[in-house]
Amino acid sequence: MFRFLRRRDAADSAEPVDVHAEAAARAEQFWQRWDDLLPEIASALGDSVPQRIESLVAEAVAAVHPNLTFAIEHGEQAVYALVVSSQADPDLRPYTDAWMAAAPAADTVWEYHDAVPPVPDPTEVTVNLRGEKYPLADVRVVAQVDEAEGLVDVAVYHPGFRGLDDSTRRALTFLPLDATLGERLAADRLGRVETAEREPEGTIGLLELRELVRELDRTASAAEGS
Repeated sequence: MFRFLRRRDAADSAEPVDVHAEAAARAEQFWQRWDDLLPEIASALGDSVPQRIESLVAEAVAAVHPNLTFAIEHGEQAVYALVVSSQADPDLRPYTDAWMAAAPAADTVWEYHDAVPPVPDPTEVTVNLRGEKYPLADVRVVAQVDEAEGLVDVAVYHPGFRGLDDSTRRALTFLPLDATLGERLAADRLGRVETAEREPEGTIGLLELRELVRELDRTASAAEGS
């Protein structure tokens, strides 16, 4: 049995929204503020007390747009990563686009992301939900590519789905996709997302799904840019 969870609206496939002058101005102000805060941020992180600067960074991010979210995480190449996310809200994308366009170049200490990046290997991740552990290595996916739309429709199966309530099952459906693809690629290239309560035929693993979606994204982006 499949349960329908999400379908991208047709508007999501529209041309990218132009970055507004207001968003660009707010982004510039953020980075000026970030530069001022960096010594205090470095001190708090060095002391392993990130809570000390959490409200300061939150205020700076909210000044770009109050509905943006942020996280300070371990970087992929740098020591730390600042992630500012629109949570796939197309109305907020101009602000994260402007924020990222104005960001300083990454260095050995800081890197910057305008969406939650994928984890290096999602099959090594175990998700804890309501006291239970769910290895993402057990996730299987049926993927159907719509080359005309540049989207991949997926049905997600995990043996732990059985017995879960709807909200927990939904979380365990989307978490592997975001961990595998990252927030931005998942928002751009996933179409219909369903949960499968029994394992379907013709499934693939998360790493195979990543390569399939990335290849589609390369092809579709080249076609859109030509």
